[in-house]
Amino acid sequence: MDWLERTTNLRQWTRSGTRAPHKPLLLLYALGRFQEDADSELRYSTVEEDLQRLLTEYGPPNKTTPAYPFHHLVSDGVWEVRTDRGPGSPGSGLRVLRESGATGRLAPEFGNALRREPELLHRIARSLLDLHFPPSLHTELCEAVGLDLEPTETGRFSAARRQQRDRRMRELVLTAYEYQCAFCGYDGRIGAVPVGLEAAHVRWWAFDGPDDIDNGLCLCALHHKLFDKGVLSIGDGHRILVSQRFVGHSPAAREHVTALAGRPLLGPQPGALPVAAHHRTWHTSQVFHGTPRPAIPA
Repeated sequence: MDWLERTTNLRQWTRSGTRAPHKPLLLLYALGRFQEDADSELRYSTVEEDLQRLLTEYGPPNKTTPAYPFHHLVSDGVWEVRTDRGPGSPGSGLRVLRESGATGRLAPEFGNALRREPELLHRIARSLLDLHFPPSLHTELCEAVGLDLEPTETGRFSAARRQQRDRRMRELVLTAYEYQCAFCGYDGRIGAVPVGLEAAHVRWWAFDGPDDIDNGLCLCALHHKLFDKGVLSIGDGHRILVSQRFVGHSPAAREHVTALAGRPLLGPQPGALPVAAHHRTWHTSQVFHGTPRPAIPA
């Protein structure tokens, strides 16, 4: 059985690029626990808080629950659930999962395959990361689920996917924005080489975001991470949106984040395409968290 193919093709609710990373997040969490203890079982009432935290931080902005993937991942053949009464999931309700003692684990055949071929776990984890999350979040997501992935063992699949991307995008986007962060204007260099500037996809490449200038922004490393975490987005008139859920009391947090609310983007230069409306809409609906803060008067 091709376990990499099976985990790549998890059944998910999809429509017009809607994000549904519930099953991938649960599977990444289960792989992290398996890596720590191959015989571990995950009692829902014990891991619910961990799974909810992952969904809140890395899932879509709408309210969701870990009960859904805990029950429905069984249908993909990689996960099994049993209760105090015996095999089988009791359903996707929070209360019934808690009260029945529902416990999940990787399907036995899947677990045996991972024991026989430890590198398979790494390939599957890297595949899930590439398919459902932007590269800026991979390292911290691995830390959040307890996965230890060695770059030398995981680079092949990721490299194969990267070859499908337009390698010119970074240079084209940074040139369009004149090598400065579109949010804060940072333009640092070491000699002639830009440092700390990145080309960010507005609509994530994992969700069919093209390698086009009108789907890109030149952002500093800080604002790229905040953009991919849903703290920042782009609204009408190409003005910066700052989530009301963001909290920061330090002068640095106010200056570099909350004070951006309502400011116009810096760039692109005349003749370069600005971020397309449909890519902005995808980001605000699928990544941005909550309601934007009101613009701060000048």
